[in-house]
Amino acid sequence: MERYKAAVVGGLIAGVVTTAVMVAGRKSGVLGKTLDRDAVDWIDDLTGSRAMIGDTGTSVVEFANHLGASAAFAAALPKLRELLPSLSPVALGTLYGTALYAVNIGCIAPVLGITEGEVKAGPRKATERWAVHVIQAVVSALLAERLASGSTIATDFDFELGLN
Repeated sequence: MERYKAAVVGGLIAGVVTTAVMVAGRKSGVLGKTLDRDAVDWIDDLTGSRAMIGDTGTSVVEFANHLGASAAFAAALPKLRELLPSLSPVALGTLYGTALYAVNIGCIAPVLGITEGEVKAGPRKATERWAVHVIQAVVSALLAERLASGSTIATDFDFELGLN
């Protein structure tokens, strides 16, 4: 598969994976209120969407936004791969996820009012948000590379991830 198409497909799949991680983490009590729920609240605060389409409808709107953002951010992976060819997909995804977290959650989300800011959120919530961004970017990078190459890829791990 062409590398930019592979990156976008990888990003879409990673968007589904991170949504599943947030839902499972929230329902199990491992995670607190997750970013997707902050975004649903923000959408409702701005538009009154819950009164019109309910919480589920507002969540679907947020999920569509999340998938679009995930695909768009993943589209940068082929260029990052060119710039950092020696990094594994796991290392590249970790760095990229950290950068996305810093810009999106550290800077943009508080300005827009989606989040309260990471200092106010506290270390646990900030760490959860960072981890979800890293998961999203690592899954995107692994899938993008795998889909583009059509063969197995090296990871930083000594055990089988089931992706190779």
